Amino acid sequence: MRDAALKLALLPVLALQGWRARKVAQVLPEPDGPRAGTVGQGPDLRLLIVGDSSAAGVGVGHQRDALAGQLTRVLADTRTVTWRLNGVSGATTVQTLGRIKAEETGPFDVAVVALGVNDITKGAFLRPWLRAQRALCAELQGRLGCRYVLVSGLPPMASFWLLPNPLRWVLAAQARRWDRALHHMLEGMEGCYHVKAAEHLAPDQMAKDGFHPSAETYTMWADAILKQMRPLL
Repeated sequence: MRDAALKLALLPVLALQGWRARKVAQVLPEPDGPRAGTVGQGPDLRLLIVGDSSAAGVGVGHQRDALAGQLTRVLADTRTVTWRLNGVSGATTVQTLGRIKAEETGPFDVAVVALGVNDITKGAFLRPWLRAQRALCAELQGRLGCRYVLVSGLPPMASFWLLPNPLRWVLAAQARRWDRALHHMLEGMEGCYHVKAAEHLAPDQMAKDGFHPSAETYTMWADAILKQMRPLL
């Protein structure tokens, strides 16, 4: 809990740095391109991608270079993939759970989840966040019928060069702690899997805003998900 104590001690500085980062941040739009469709040939696979701006593909100009486009393009080599993207910039886990309950009817076979950064930057606490992650997995596996839920781990926030230090150090330490707790929780949940794409990213592997993935990083992320998904299918 050292990061929590450090965060409390540095609270005035961190609050000022957070305010400044939001003021100077380059606001990137969600990319152009379809957010649902059917591609490929072979056995049917119904895929749902849910989450925040990273799920939505912020950081690239078109969905073909984002997570959804890269995943479905590879899966289409061997499957008929009916897919849907439900990602919204700025979304937290609780907000996403409510949105999925309101908007999705399913059924799906596999869900990919990308959440957590906004929970951290908006001041959420670990245990309520884990409960929300568990509830989201239950919703995906229960009402929406997913056999498998692949939950993306927290990204390496130490690589988010938009954030100044010590804010970056503190948030990165919190993200690592949360990610370990998420991994541990998912190990005890049948059909749910933790996916880690990278422990570190170089500055040129980030989008031009210093906060979102680049096309290269979306490729790394899609590869990590596919590596976990293929044995299940």
